Amino acid sequence: MYRMKYLLIIGVTILISACNTGNNSQEGADETNLILAPSALTFQIIKTHTHDTTSYTEGFEWNGDTLIESTGNYKESKLIILDTNMKEIRKPIKLNDEYFGEGTTLFKGKIYQLTYKEHKVFVYDAKTLNKLTELYFPFEEAWGMTHNDTAIIVTTGGSNLYYLDPVTFKTIKTVGVYDNNGYVANVNELEYLNGKLFANVYLTDKILQIDPMTGNVLAVADLSNILAQVGIKNDPKKIDAGNVLNGIAYNKQRGTFFITGKMWPVTIELKLNGIR
Repeated sequence: MYRMKYLLIIGVTILISACNTGNNSQEGADETNLILAPSALTFQIIKTHTHDTTSYTEGFEWNGDTLIESTGNYKESKLIILDTNMKEIRKPIKLNDEYFGEGTTLFKGKIYQLTYKEHKVFVYDAKTLNKLTELYFPFEEAWGMTHNDTAIIVTTGGSNLYYLDPVTFKTIKTVGVYDNNGYVANVNELEYLNGKLFANVYLTDKILQIDPMTGNVLAVADLSNILAQVGIKNDPKKIDAGNVLNGIAYNKQRGTFFITGKMWPVTIELKLNGIR
């Protein structure tokens, strides 16, 4: 009887130990899979520049000391080249009336310009602006565009980043953008910098810093009151709710971001602090 009680005690002890080990393992797994909330990026305004209020900005990217801007709206879409004073330095390329311009990027001496629903990508020589070719875009909509060392990166109005071959525009891979609350919709205009992506979110005045490999949102800058901070009293969103922040371009020579919005009267040069 004593021996049976002894064995029973040992069995219960082992069972309790096994249960505790299982709980600890699960807790460890939960901690490992925990998605942290994005940190907050702060900003420092450096300078305010003028911006054409007729420009429905869709794409923004620096090429040395010139700024490439792609604008939208049917019958009004253009590809514009600006100098450091935000002045046009050559005649803009006007798209045909049936095209709605979207994101743009410069890749290996070529400027790529998306169109909204027309499945066209216009490719220009960056020096002459002569059109070199037109590529087919396979998705229903095209929004923002940038590139890394090997691929063009495009958004289409959802949460996905599409990595495309620069020659064929065929999809190489797809990465979903997410934070601690789930997938993030309306990811729009893009900028790639030092292995990280920065993105506007349509219908907001936020800029996301994204890990381009995983899609995880690392940090967020809230620029909701930035127009008021630079003295703009008539917010363009009062005219149209779609006139939000959309345009982010990093100037390597200055080490600053240039941001603007659809129909905004200003382009704002700033520094983002807290980049991860």
